[in-house]
Amino acid sequence: MTTGPQVTTVPGGTSSRSGFWYFWAASGIGSLGSGVTAIALPLTALVVLDASAFDVGLITAASYAGAVLLGLPAGVIVQRFPMRRLQVLMDLVRAVLIASVPVAAWLHILTIAQLVLVGLFISLANILFDVANTAFLPSIVGKEELTARNSLISGTLATTQLAGPSLGGLLVQLLGAATSMITDAVSYLLSAALLGRIRAESPRSPKSHQEPFVRQIREGLRFVFQHPVIRPSVLASTAFNLASGIVLAVTPVFLVRTAGLPAGTVGLVLACDGVGALAGAMITTRLAGRLGTARAVVVATVAGAAATLLMPLARSNWAAVGFGLGLAGFAAGITVLSILTRTHRQTVTPPPLLPRVVASVRFFTWGAIPVGALLGGSTADALSARGALYTACALVAFAPLALYWSKIRTIRNLDD
Repeated sequence: MTTGPQVTTVPGGTSSRSGFWYFWAASGIGSLGSGVTAIALPLTALVVLDASAFDVGLITAASYAGAVLLGLPAGVIVQRFPMRRLQVLMDLVRAVLIASVPVAAWLHILTIAQLVLVGLFISLANILFDVANTAFLPSIVGKEELTARNSLISGTLATTQLAGPSLGGLLVQLLGAATSMITDAVSYLLSAALLGRIRAESPRSPKSHQEPFVRQIREGLRFVFQHPVIRPSVLASTAFNLASGIVLAVTPVFLVRTAGLPAGTVGLVLACDGVGALAGAMITTRLAGRLGTARAVVVATVAGAAATLLMPLARSNWAAVGFGLGLAGFAAGITVLSILTRTHRQTVTPPPLLPRVVASVRFFTWGAIPVGALLGGSTADALSARGALYTACALVAFAPLALYWSKIRTIRNLDD
């Protein structure tokens, strides 16, 4: 396995080092627009179309279903195309899909079915974009810089997650839920323009078109299942994301209908997710240096699971504060786990296998989100939004258990 970046550069183009900053800016801008949609899309369903809790859960599930439908083939597909160009194409596709929502609302033809389909097709574009994005980063960043760069990107995304919902809540109040989604469409166009400025391109394996499609998928799965650190890390992330799917689906219903909060306050509460993710990104390098990456992952999952309890316990006048604190702690735990395990995968996986390993991991971890969303919506309709959040607390408790009953409990660093 090589130790430095593998890059091809177009003559007269941008170097891989400066290319990282275009990559970083594109990630931040795209995430800011997505943060607006995170609050605008469910509020469009709730306010404009008077959707039920199950409808919101269905839209949320569709928005993450790409990980299930395309998760495993995505690694092979990405490996067969130039990763940077594929990211640009997916940005353009997502911009068109998002823009269709306000256009339909202006024409008074918007339906729940359209929101579900938009969420579904965006999720398919998301999985291709994100697999290419994660696998492309080592091509413009040296191995010794990966943890720092992953932390920087996660911190930036956390900042935009903090600003996005707050901005989204304000825009919803000023412009309406559907119209505010134009911001996300514009952000994807800007992201595509920035990625287009990068002249580095990761090399494609000459064997990628020769080997059978299914065999390539199996190789990625085998690497994940047989690795003593990646396997339990995936199990822990899957438990977190099952709970996350419930939280994503139920939070708008809980905050609007159970807690009775206005759109602006809902945006501020959802921004706590960004606060927690930013805090997690800021402490990851220091925590890993002091405890070791393996121990830091264990501590983060325990703390994140414990913080989740604050969400269903939030009541009365303190509902916004309690829920926000729980959401922040939950996000911080996920962020530390994500940064350290993602960096570990990027460094220990042979480069030709990396897209398939990334896709295999996302199939299970991201595939858990729509399952959790459907479970959350169904549980909220059958019991209550608060009952669905307690279900999330029970599921997230499996994350630290998956790490405890593995090799990770006995080592200091993930790569030991």
